[in-house]
Amino acid sequence: MSHAAIAIPGLNRIGGAERQAMLLAKGLRRRGWRVSVVVLSGDGGAAGAELRVCGIAFISLEMRHGLADPGGWIRFNRWLEREQPDVLHAHLPHAAWLCRWSRLAATVPVVIDTLHSSSTGKRGRRFGYSISRWLPDHVTAVSRATAVSHLTARMVNEKRLSILANGIQVKAWAPDMQARMAARKELGLSDEFLWMAVGRLEAVKDYPTLLRAMARAPENTHLLILGTGPLEMELVKLAARLGLNRRVRFLGFEPHVEHWMQAADGFVLSSRYEGLPMVLLEAGACAVPAVATDVPGTREVVIEGVSGWLAKAADPTSLCDAMKKLMLMPLDKRFAMGECARRRVMNEFSMETVLNDWERLYKSLLDQKAVNWRTRLTAREAMRRHSAASA
Repeated sequence: MSHAAIAIPGLNRIGGAERQAMLLAKGLRRRGWRVSVVVLSGDGGAAGAELRVCGIAFISLEMRHGLADPGGWIRFNRWLEREQPDVLHAHLPHAAWLCRWSRLAATVPVVIDTLHSSSTGKRGRRFGYSISRWLPDHVTAVSRATAVSHLTARMVNEKRLSILANGIQVKAWAPDMQARMAARKELGLSDEFLWMAVGRLEAVKDYPTLLRAMARAPENTHLLILGTGPLEMELVKLAARLGLNRRVRFLGFEPHVEHWMQAADGFVLSSRYEGLPMVLLEAGACAVPAVATDVPGTREVVIEGVSGWLAKAADPTSLCDAMKKLMLMPLDKRFAMGECARRRVMNEFSMETVLNDWERLYKSLLDQKAVNWRTRLTAREAMRRHSAASA
């Protein structure tokens, strides 16, 4: 049984990268792989417990000082030597650097890392990736935009880079009219237009622009925001200043996003940049049309006028105009737009399809390593025989 180890900074806070890593881990386990998930810090919370129930080993390195914690490096290298995973797959920068440099001290046949954002970060991140780009066997990007930005910044080796999109379990997000009615009743809504936004409450998601767009929207428009983050209190105060207390609700972290997605008439994403937004895929799988900012990553999911509408980033007027465009569509056309979004997600972003791609990549790299190893052994044997014959 092949062993895949998935490394990620933590699972106590769940975002798109964390959800994708968990889906990959659980999918590989269903397909017969031995799977371990290693986090740099934290106890994993409910996510760690969920993985254990699925038969996946969960390990925390308890690195309290980030990558500057030598104890964490020692614990990780000892774990690698003891468990000997066939594939070590890192997600997000800190886990990528840990896995890349650890292979110098511990034998790991294949090391891969995945880029989840089109943002290349500050100088330190760019430097960290560029000086270690020779260490991984392969790097994947969740979107073309992500690949291009990192190539342009010379953070990755083009010959070792491929695009492998995020995936979701489409069946878990299927539209359900009864669930929709129940969720809307729970929210106290009847025929009001309900927008939904999901994501951590941080600057990159640009919720202030979304709230200012909502202030320009018709009075019967409501917005449900799922997520937590450092800007929560600031955003709550902004909503109050804009007179949105009755029309905007902050639900905090919700583990069952699909329950609330069923209630939505439209999904809205106001991000300044993205990799390949999981939330847009989830909205599409629920047949909920979307309005999103026209930034790298989102435009690879939302097809303008077909599965949703795009707006200028950091522009409340443009975002509100796009939202109104969706709201004013005849009901049958809006439903057709949602169905188009669902078909595209089913055809291109199904987790089963993505798992097939991951397994092919893992096995291809393992086979390549095996061939290279046999070639080296053959060369060494030939040299030994030649030396013996010359003696």
